[in-house]
Amino acid sequence: MARKLKLVKGAAQRNTLVYGMRIFTPGEVLAVEDALVRQTNGNSGRVTMHFIEGTRAQIRKQLLESIDAFFELLDEDQTP
Repeated sequence: MARKLKLVKGAAQRNTLVYGMRIFTPGEVLAVEDALVRQTNGNSGRVTMHFIEGTRAQIRKQLLESIDAFFELLDEDQTP
């Protein structure tokens, strides 16, 4: 059964995270370029694509550390 959501005063701002992942075999990647994002207001911007090499466990560990660092930087930017 679908629930109706109601806006709660003081609720956290909602955002959209643009994200993508794909695993390639060793030596398969020639270059990684920024991805273009077109916004509804007519603006556009770039999303930096990251490159991590290693075993699945090493890639997972580095990815989780990168995600944590991303949100730490985001929180610092929003601190008055």
